[in-house]
Amino acid sequence: MAKLPITTRRSINLLLDHAAQHLNVGDPLPTEMRMTEIVESSRTAVRSALAHLAEHGLIAGMQQRFLLRKPRPDDYFDVAELHSATEQLQQVLMERIYQRDLPPGAEFTEVELSRAAGVSTIAVREFLIGFARNGLIEKNPRGSWRLCAFDTQYAEELGEVREMFELKAIERIATLPPDAPAFERLRDLLARHEALGKEPAERHAEFPALDREFHTFLIGLLENRFANSLNDVVSMVYHYHYQWDKRDEIPRNQYAVQEHLAILRPLVKGDATAAMAAMRTHLGSSRSTMLNALRRRESMLKRSA
Repeated sequence: MAKLPITTRRSINLLLDHAAQHLNVGDPLPTEMRMTEIVESSRTAVRSALAHLAEHGLIAGMQQRFLLRKPRPDDYFDVAELHSATEQLQQVLMERIYQRDLPPGAEFTEVELSRAAGVSTIAVREFLIGFARNGLIEKNPRGSWRLCAFDTQYAEELGEVREMFELKAIERIATLPPDAPAFERLRDLLARHEALGKEPAERHAEFPALDREFHTFLIGLLENRFANSLNDVVSMVYHYHYQWDKRDEIPRNQYAVQEHLAILRPLVKGDATAAMAAMRTHLGSSRSTMLNALRRRESMLKRSA
């Protein structure tokens, strides 16, 4: 399975510390708001950490959040694992894109990315050179880097590969036993999507993080290094391109939540056929939305040329 993000692993360690120091077996965990303060991170990181604790038998479940046993040393992530330069850089770059600190065409330097991620400029340079092979960033003559546009052909090719891996992930779930830990995680994702679906429209701005978590979980089930590598590119492309076309952003997110629910509900019940059909629909509409945005942008560029 794909390695958990750094923020999730740090959150797990901090929640384990809190349980070890302040809770007895049978005690409930703090409120979700309090846990975000404990881990100094988002609700998304807290919920991912809770899903991990449930999978490993430390808490009863995502709904029944009381302690089943005290943490053991082997429950913690090694501190060294929390400082992967590549993961830190990926996380910083993704967060800046999601938060729109780096709009389309924005330039950034190795030094500022180094400071933001807390890693050396050498590590930054190696990461950027490797990531540049995806065609999403390019080096400027003056030493800075720039986020690139990508065209419809790039989007089509990426969509084809994405479909191959994600449909394979649905097939993989169909082979799992009913008591596999993956189903607890699926139930958690389902509950969180249902909760978001009931929230006011403006709260759907939180969807990109949940969307990335949903697709990353599915890809992780394949335990395939090439699929895991592709997922970072997919996540960046499918959220980055929305910055070029902000029209209907909230309705688009609301619609995507419902498409995810159409996949998750049959998956939780073990109905892989229905989940497969819903996934094809979701991938198709996601790709169409992006291609339409790209074509509109290309058309505007031609008119202004």
